[in-house]
Formats: sequence, structure tokens, C-alpha cells
Amino acid sequence: MATVPIFSSGGLKTFVGNPPENPTSPSIYRPLSYRRLRISAAKTSPKLTGRNLRVVVVGGGPAGGSAAEVLAKGGIETYVIERKLDNCKPCGGAIPLCMVEEFDLPLDIIDRRVTKMKMISPSNVAVDIGRTLKPDEYIGMLRREVLDAYLRERAAGAGATVINGLFTKMDLPVDANAPYTIHYNEFTGVGGVGEKRTMEVDAVIGADGANSRVAKSIGAGDYDYAIAFQERIRIPEDKMVYYEDLAEMYVGDDVSPDFYGWVFPKCDHVAVGTGTVTHKGEIKKFQSATRLRAKDKILGGKIIRVEAHPIPEHPRPKRVAGRVALVGDAAGYVTKCSGEGIYFAAKSGRMCAEALVEGSEMGKRMVEEGDLRKYLEKWDKQYWSTYKVLDILQKVFYRSNPAREAFVEMCADEYVQKMTFDSYLYKRVVPGNPLEDLKLAINTIGSLVRANALRKEMNKISV
Repeated sequence: MATVPIFSSGGLKTFVGNPPENPTSPSIYRPLSYRRLRISAAKTSPKLTGRNLRVVVVGGGPAGGSAAEVLAKGGIETYVIERKLDNCKPCGGAIPLCMVEEFDLPLDIIDRRVTKMKMISPSNVAVDIGRTLKPDEYIGMLRREVLDAYLRERAAGAGATVINGLFTKMDLPVDANAPYTIHYNEFTGVGGVGEKRTMEVDAVIGADGANSRVAKSIGAGDYDYAIAFQERIRIPEDKMVYYEDLAEMYVGDDVSPDFYGWVFPKCDHVAVGTGTVTHKGEIKKFQSATRLRAKDKILGGKIIRVEAHPIPEHPRPKRVAGRVALVGDAAGYVTKCSGEGIYFAAKSGRMCAEALVEGSEMGKRMVEEGDLRKYLEKWDKQYWSTYKVLDILQKVFYRSNPAREAFVEMCADEYVQKMTFDSYLYKRVVPGNPLEDLKLAINTIGSLVRANALRKEMNKISV
């Protein structure tokens, strides 16, 4: 949803992934049709006769849409089953700059280019972030229904068949190369439940979100999840000017005991929301507190939509089984601290689909679990450390109001801002300056010591 500092100290560098040295170069992020894939089908995989590999993608969000496009361009017979074609997930809608080029996104689907962000502490101390951004750098703000529809339509243009329907279950194969039987209700416009259908496919990509039925079908295991609650509020035009290129993040026990509240600008409204893992039953109370914190800036606004949705807190225990793979929220690819998931959803969908294209020799051979495990190995190598580091940071800085005050205090440091934005915008390892790293380590310790001292004083007062 948003960017947060990943502090560098004692050799721990800011990073989210491992892209090339020049991430803004157009030659780096070529569309799939222009990139050369390494073909490495397993020797035991039989050739298909009279048809190409058939794959169904369950879910048509960023993960599903990105996967379907790659599959269709790679010679695979591709189907996408999406329950709600106008789905509006309660998501902040922030995407990193690198995603625009890497996924060849048109600029007209981006509502706002955010170049400034305010981090607001429990005591309402506001720190302005964004001073280190270059003139052409920004965080993209968009509406999920617009992005999702665009990616699905592009997949359809590449040859994928998009089905408006509800996946209900699947029958597992009876032997190694037998098909999976997919059961779904197709919505034809007559009646609300749809018509029951079945489909036989060779492989399945589960991109059906945190409550993934595909994950349940393969016994992928459970995970902790947060509830995100968001209201879209149309505010007066003079108020909207304030949010033209600015987003806000609020931290404090009032808005969330373990996450943050946000006000993110859209085309003609703002998205106001919050989330929590530990106190789900109190989410509406936290939402009211977020609105209260921002009340002067959204005064006169009208709520035009209310949304709520679960957000995974860590990857599932199992993400591949047989010829079934999970991607996006279904796999649990949402980062701690920030709650960012859009880029990682699209990236995992693409990586999984590329593994199927490569393993099947452009749809000409059957695939095996080993082909999908190559996607998993590549993903974990590139991103697993990111999730671990952000998990630690969330536990350190979101544990109390004094710790949050320290967190916001450190956000004022320009070096922190540069490291943070570079890592977020380009998803790359950011080389640190040794002297600045040392200074930052000292400042971090100092902030935490002050936070702990403040908490002790507060405890004395409350006794």
C-alpha cells in the first residue's frame, strides 16, 4: 500500500529484490513477447499431440491478469475465471515506479503521481517525506478496478479466455498426467448463482486472494491475516487540492494497534482506511479514529463506497502441489509494515507463468511439479529476505506508541528517505554509505532508547 523505511545498519541494506543496475532503462523491462525465455522441459514430460498445454488461472486481479497474459503469449491455452469483473478491493492502490515500465502500464490508468507523503505520529507530529525524489520519480496511485480490468483485457487480447464465474472446487488427477477437473458457476446474466460448468486442464494457477479456494483444494495451510477497511470519500474540490500529489500515513494505537491508517488520493476522491491483525473486531473503531485524525482535511466529504477485505500476513506453508501453484495474496505475498501487495502479486503471477511456458516448451509438453518449483525457488531467492526484514521492523516499530514516535522521528532523516524511496520505487538493493549507515545506526538506537524511556514514564503515570 505504501513505502516504509527499511533501515540500514551494521551491513543490513535497504532492499526489496534484485533488479539490474539501471532499473529505469526501458531496455531492461521488455514485454514478454520481446524477451527470450530459457526452455527447459523435464525429460520425462511427454509431448502433447493435437493441442497445447491447457491452464486455468483462478482470479483476475494483478496476479491472475499478469499470469494469463504471459501464458497466452507463450503458446498456452489459457482461461481466467474471475468472480467480480468490477471488483474494488479495499487497497491503498500504490504502485512503485518500476512497475509502470516493467509491466508496460499506460499512464492514463494512474490517477495521481504522489511525490510527497506525510508520516503522522501518535501525538500528531507530521514528518514530510519525499524531499529526495528526483523530478521524474513518483509513487503511482490507482484504483484496483481500473488496473485489474486493464490487465485482464490485455490478457484477453493476447489470447486468454476470460470467464465471469465463481470457482467452487477441483478434482485432483488420478495419475501423473491426468487432467484437473475444475468446477465453477458461470454468470450468464440469467439468475444470480450462475450455471454449473466443468473444465479439464493440465495445470492451475491460484490467484484468488486471501480466501483462496484453490489453496484449500491443495491443503496449502492457513496464515495470519489482517482485515483492511477502507472508505472512499469524495471531498470538496478545494480540499482535494491538498491531496493532489500527497498521501498521508497515520500511526498510533487509536488508528491501529499493529498497522497504520492511510489517506491516499484517487482521481476524484480519497481512500481512507486502516487495518489490523490482532483486533479485527474493532476495525470500525480504528476507521473512525483515522477519519477523526484527518477530519479537517476531509471536512465536507461524502462516503461513496465502503470496502473490507482480508490481507495475508505471511506466505502460506505450501504454495506448490503437483501442477498447482499459488500466486499473489493466495500465496501470501504481502509485505509486513507496508502492506504492499500489488507489485508482488503481478510479479509472482508473471514468474509462475514464465515457469510454465519454459517447462512446457511454449505449450508443447506436459509440465510437472518440478517446473512450478523453479518459480518458487526463484521467488524465494529474490524476495524471501524482504519479508523477514519487514517482519522484524514491524515488531520493533509498531509495538507501542513511543516506538511509533521513534519511527516517525527517523523518517525525517533524508538518508533514510533516500534509501526507502529507492528501494520502494525500483525494488532493488540500495548500496549504503558506510558513514551514513553508522550515523543512522546511532540515531536508530537513540530513538529507540528515547522511546523506551518515554514508555517507562508513561507507565509510571498510569500506575
